[in-house]
Amino acid sequence: MLLTFGVSKAQISDVQQKGSYLYVYGESNKQLSSMGINSTDEYLGMGASFFIIKKGSFIYVYDYNSRQISSMSINSSDKFKNVGGSSFNIQKGSYIYTYDKQCKQLSSRGL
Repeated sequence: MLLTFGVSKAQISDVQQKGSYLYVYGESNKQLSSMGINSTDEYLGMGASFFIIKKGSFIYVYDYNSRQISSMSINSSDKFKNVGGSSFNIQKGSYIYTYDKQCKQLSSRGL
């Protein structure tokens, strides 16, 4: 029998960039983690359990502990649209592609 005692995944309530650091906050505005970022890195947004940073031609997905979950390359013409709940959207030409936090494509649709 497998028992878990008080083990739960924290939910992200906010991510704030202050200078060259990102601070991740959870319930009751408790800081969960922080990480350094370069001046060329771009914080793109957060979902309930992850946040996204663009570094050059790659998107990196991190969990509430600022640990990398996944990554994917994007073209210079691709446009990051938004994060919503447990997925994020990228516009590639005249299509919107939806991905989960593992950077696995979930769906696509034309504009």
